[in-house]
Amino acid sequence: MSGLVLKLSPKERVLVNGAVIENGDRRSRLSILTPKANILRLRDALHPEEVTTPVRRVCYIAQLVLSGDVTEEDASAQLLNGIEQLSQVLVDPDSRAQLSAATEATRRADFYRALKSLRALLPREARLLSLREQ
Repeated sequence: MSGLVLKLSPKERVLVNGAVIENGDRRSRLSILTPKANILRLRDALHPEEVTTPVRRVCYIAQLVLSGDVTEEDASAQLLNGIEQLSQVLVDPDSRAQLSAATEATRRADFYRALKSLRALLPREARLLSLREQ
């Protein structure tokens, strides 16, 4: 995670290596210099009851690694399997690019970047699911 910059809103919370940190009353910017630090913005966190779609399930696996609830070893195979399943359905070039980036990040054990790539698929999945319901 070398070079990660977090821009935090007032009172925003972030999980860093298992510790919840809350920003003060003003906007701030933090540079994370430690490689492999596990970072999760709590505003981006999925709650278990929200994990109701395929993309959300895969995002949740990456999130569990960042929160320290699952080991990298346990999650990597599940993530790669989930990404492979998503790639069979999300075949447009933009989705492929995000899935490829998530795969590479997972292989490098960069779960923050994997989650970031996977989260980019959430609006697309929502559109596809709404079309299916019509």
